[in-house]
Amino acid sequence: MDDKYLKTLLQQVAQGEMNTDEAMTQLQKLPFQDLGHTKVDFHRALRNGFPEVIYAEGKNTDQVVDIFKAMYEKHNVLATRVTTEMADAVCKLYSDVEYNPLAKTLAYKLNHEYHSDHHVTIVTAGTSDLPVAEEARVTCDILGNKTKLISDVGVAGIHRLFDQLDEIRKASVIIVVAGMEGALSSVIGGLVQQPVIAVPTSIGYGANLQGISALLGMLTSCASGITVVNIDNGFGAACAAHKIIKQFT
Repeated sequence: MDDKYLKTLLQQVAQGEMNTDEAMTQLQKLPFQDLGHTKVDFHRALRNGFPEVIYAEGKNTDQVVDIFKAMYEKHNVLATRVTTEMADAVCKLYSDVEYNPLAKTLAYKLNHEYHSDHHVTIVTAGTSDLPVAEEARVTCDILGNKTKLISDVGVAGIHRLFDQLDEIRKASVIIVVAGMEGALSSVIGGLVQQPVIAVPTSIGYGANLQGISALLGMLTSCASGITVVNIDNGFGAACAAHKIIKQFT
């Protein structure tokens, strides 16, 4: 339930299209719905600007299905870290839910509108970083932000990046996804004026330490003003980009 839903509800009461008892029934579900195993937070969109997202990892299929049912048709719904079994169970119930096997996401768009013409460009160092980039892209989309994806322009062949630099500079926010040593975010951060959100990935050989080397490299970047999220956290990067974009609108 977001501010648009609440305004519509109040308008229906004011215009006599809904009586107060019906409105009270709707409002009773506003803070959260207790499913036993999960308390679904319907108030989050009003507080934070976007609804609760289902983090599927660690949950079983029945729990994910229950939560999806509670959220469905109330607002856009996103589930991350989704298994194939979970996706099959939800998609059997709802044909309009989209499963992205690369991003491991389930997405249902009740509202297909974009907030503005501002867009987020997501840049990856390598093709192996695409799963994290796709999670960021799907999240941006479900939150109502346009995206462009530019992949495989890492520092091992930096001429590939320079070829895309004019396009990258058109973005309002740039998300940079990189593993190994995570150098791409520093390079881009030194070349653009836009906010840069760096996402370290767990892609790399042993000394990458499952993303810790990339994380530390991004945190100690010489390029000033780069924001860094957690390892493989494309979702978190997209949420940060969304909040920045909202300040433009």
